Amino acid sequence: MKDLTPNTSPPGEGRKIILASASPRRQQLLKELGVDFTVEVKPVDETAPKELKAEQIPIYLSQLKAAQFKNTVDEHTLVITADTIVWINEKEIGKPKDYADAVNMLKTLSGNMHTVFTGVTLTSKNKQHSFFVATKVYFKKLSDSAVADYVSTYKPFDKAGSYGLQEFLSTGINPCSDEENEFLKKIGKPNLYEATLQGTHEQSPDFGIEKIEGSYFNVMGLPLMELYEELGRF
Repeated sequence: MKDLTPNTSPPGEGRKIILASASPRRQQLLKELGVDFTVEVKPVDETAPKELKAEQIPIYLSQLKAAQFKNTVDEHTLVITADTIVWINEKEIGKPKDYADAVNMLKTLSGNMHTVFTGVTLTSKNKQHSFFVATKVYFKKLSDSAVADYVSTYKPFDKAGSYGLQEFLSTGINPCSDEENEFLKKIGKPNLYEATLQGTHEQSPDFGIEKIEGSYFNVMGLPLMELYEELGRF
């Protein structure tokens, strides 16, 4: 991979890295980070114990995914597993089952703040480390027609909470935190977030995100700055 600053090597260099995720967004982000990796997904029942709350859920699930590689990882291999949830009113909102479920999820999020938790686990033959990142997302009040139009247009059935943050942003807005912006400059990709944008929803000027507190990339499913740092320490 290219486009890193001259004095910066991609994290994890020298090891075979496996991203255990079918998410095209996670694959895109890791590629943009400059990491050379392959994708390998093993089936797993992504059900967390009911007593787990908030960040405990994605950490547990990322470790559950990592456990599928327990007997196949050698000393030169590192596996990255991750899981992302939407947390509101002390409850998890997962991926919608169908159109009606997606609409109901967005109506729940409308006009409210929710927290997006991503848990990440790094696994090698003799070592494992897990961490999580939390981002607060504030939704504007959404009209019923805007919600229905969004679900019909973007079909967010593979996304926790039934939305993709990159689809909710207005043109020209930099959604990254100050820390993320500095990090992107450090790795020579100050405009990386632009590569994640998938168009602007123009149904209504009131549609979309009020503000974000924390990591933009975390809401997409992979907290790049934190992952970069953790890979460097692992």
